[in-house]
Amino acid sequence: MAKKGPGLFQLIFSLTSITLVAAIALAAMDSVTKAPIEAARLKKKMEAIAEVLPGFDGETTEIRFMPDDGKDSVIVYMARQDGELFGAAVETYTDIAYSGRFTIMVGFDANGIITGTSVLQMSETPGLGDKIDKSKNPVFSGQFVGKDPQNFRLKVKKDGGDVDAITAATISSRAFCDATERAYKIFMKAKEISHE
Repeated sequence: MAKKGPGLFQLIFSLTSITLVAAIALAAMDSVTKAPIEAARLKKKMEAIAEVLPGFDGETTEIRFMPDDGKDSVIVYMARQDGELFGAAVETYTDIAYSGRFTIMVGFDANGIITGTSVLQMSETPGLGDKIDKSKNPVFSGQFVGKDPQNFRLKVKKDGGDVDAITAATISSRAFCDATERAYKIFMKAKEISHE
């Protein structure tokens, strides 16, 4: 006589139990890792603000703007020192990068001159598009520092701008220009609103 296997009820009970245990484990893991991940993200953001606003030692006020050409808000950290506008660090993004969205921080002095850039998040091709990060290619990001976007066209030279694209990474270079231009436009709006 053939041995009888587990019944349907037994199989359903086993699968339900396994699924429930896995869900509880995932929820526990999420609650354990959520705070450290958020703390690391905040630390990186604060380091980026310090990096793009050299010499700043004051307080920032966060303002969020929805760009005309974007899907998500851009965050402006208006920087004041000794009661005066020092400049701003703008957390901006682009959706036209080769590997999808990336996020950068762009610093501006009170007159709108670019004081620095810092990549916050990206997944561009290693050895090519990831050279938008100044730690991998300081020459690319360095060409933005000290420039006034009213006179410096934030487009790659191939598109009639003033930016030297990274060799074999024109899409990433265009995306970086797009994010930087978005940051400048939003900073100018924030500056108008703050009456400075």
